[in-house]
Amino acid sequence: MTIPLSLLDLAPIAPGSTARESFAASVALAQAGERTGYTRVWYAEHHNMASIASSATSVLIGHVAGQTSTIRLGSGGVMLPNHAPLTIAEQFGTLATLYPGRIDLGLGRAPGSDQATMRAMRRDPSSADSFPQDIIELQGYLSGDSVIEGVQAVPGAGTNVPLYILGSSLFGAKLAAAFGLPYAFASHFAPDALHEAVALYRRDFTPSTQSDKPHLIVAANVIAADDPDDAAEQFTIMRRSRVKSMITRGPSAPEYSDEQIDSFLTTPQGRQLADMMRYTAVGDAPAVRGFLEELAEATGADELIVAHASSAVDDRLRSVDLTARAMGIAPVAAGAAL
Repeated sequence: MTIPLSLLDLAPIAPGSTARESFAASVALAQAGERTGYTRVWYAEHHNMASIASSATSVLIGHVAGQTSTIRLGSGGVMLPNHAPLTIAEQFGTLATLYPGRIDLGLGRAPGSDQATMRAMRRDPSSADSFPQDIIELQGYLSGDSVIEGVQAVPGAGTNVPLYILGSSLFGAKLAAAFGLPYAFASHFAPDALHEAVALYRRDFTPSTQSDKPHLIVAANVIAADDPDDAAEQFTIMRRSRVKSMITRGPSAPEYSDEQIDSFLTTPQGRQLADMMRYTAVGDAPAVRGFLEELAEATGADELIVAHASSAVDDRLRSVDLTARAMGIAPVAAGAAL
């Protein structure tokens, strides 16, 4: 059986390029995913990161939705403690009204930012503690059965936008199981608790009005290329870029050379950061297929969501196509044209 495959798009801003160019690339990526059989595209909320343009998640979803026709689009995720549940219900209710049957709402509780940025967003450091209650409030707005008397989401009420819990620890797994919601594990950057979280989620899942059985989404990075050596070089470039983004933030952050990053990667801290990218498929189509099939089998995933991590847009699009064909999701006509 072919496992459903989806896309995670961080809307990366490559060195020397602009956010506008990043958004154009996101449209091209979603169109390629739609053409080659991917189920959905999700965008992650990050703030104050010079290399990521997906901070206003709902706005980006709407922009891409208007230039695609069938692929599902959503957040992977909205960091709910950064927002009032009513605001998110209105935003995603608007999207679901404009693009019915195509909108997902993935939810996380991390800040998606550093401490200074949290203060700039007026986020209370304790706001993550109310994440479970905020989800209940959000569900009420989207179902039209608000738990806040006299308050309805307009638009939003009755849209029943499907919710997904995102996580990289056991907390998210417990919450998704208790609420009977699909669960997506962020193994593309936080691999350590993957198998324990998956086991907990499946063991403790309680059916709900949205889901009568568990639905597990596992994330991985992918760099697929026609030439394995080319894929390996693209991975080297991607790893340097990821490490730079993790150790530098904001427009005034210091600029490190490739040599400095490579040297840092030999240190214990550097090796620890590099291990965060443990679940990365690199190589030609057969190698990528083997990696992803092994990951799906080891976790019992119901769906894989992959971040095509090549720095260059053309390489990213080629990786999308090669992976779709390798995993057997691409329609025959689309595969024949490649």
